[in-house]
Amino acid sequence: MRMLVVEDDVMIGRAVMTGLKSAGFAVDWVRDGCEAELAIANGTYDMAVLDLGLPRRGGLDILKGLRRAQVELPVLIITARDAVADRIAGLDAGADDYLVKPFDLDELLARARAVIRRRAGRACPEIRHGALTVDPVKRIVTFRGSAVNLSAREFAVLEALLQQPGAVVSREKLEDAVYGWGQEVESNSVEVHLHHLRRKLDPGLIRNVRGVGYRVAQIE
Repeated sequence: MRMLVVEDDVMIGRAVMTGLKSAGFAVDWVRDGCEAELAIANGTYDMAVLDLGLPRRGGLDILKGLRRAQVELPVLIITARDAVADRIAGLDAGADDYLVKPFDLDELLARARAVIRRRAGRACPEIRHGALTVDPVKRIVTFRGSAVNLSAREFAVLEALLQQPGAVVSREKLEDAVYGWGQEVESNSVEVHLHHLRRKLDPGLIRNVRGVGYRVAQIE
C-alpha cells in the first residue's frame, strides 16, 4: 500500500516515513502544502498522513479542497494543535482520524491500519478470502491453514489485491503499492511477484484480466 506523508518537520517526517516503511508501506514524503496537492493530483495513494501547520498552504485547506472535489483519499491528521475545537474542525472538514503530537509511532501505525480497514468496509483486522487469510499487523499469510512465507514486496502485492477481494486491480496500482519515489521499477517486476505468489499459494489464485489488470479468485 502506498502512503503520502505531508510534514514539514524533518525529524518527524523522517521518523514517520521510516516507521511506515518498516510496517510494509510504500511511502512518499513532501514538506509543504503545494507539494502535497501536486503529489495527490499526480499519484495514487491509499492514505495521506497530513500535518496542519504547513508552509505555503495549510493542511486544513488542503483537506477541505479534497473533500469539495469529492476526493475520497483517507486522511489521518497529525498536528500539535490539541484544542478540542481544532480536533472538531479537522474531523468535520473530512479527516478520518486526528492524532496530536507528540505521538507514539505504534499508535500512528495502528490508527493508519484502522482507517484503511474502515474505508475498505472491514471490521476485522485480518483479511479473509476463501482459504486465504492475511494479517496486515503481524505480516502473516496462511492458505488452507498453513503459513506461507512471502517477501515484503510479495506481501504488498497480495495486500493490494485483497483490499477489495475479487475487484480488478491495475498493474500500475500494484506498482504503486510496492514502490515509492526514487525506487527503480523494473518492467516485469509485478509479473515476477505475481508468479511467486501463484507458486507459493495456488496457480489459479490470481487471475489475469486481459488489458485491465489482476484479481484474486475465490479458492476454498
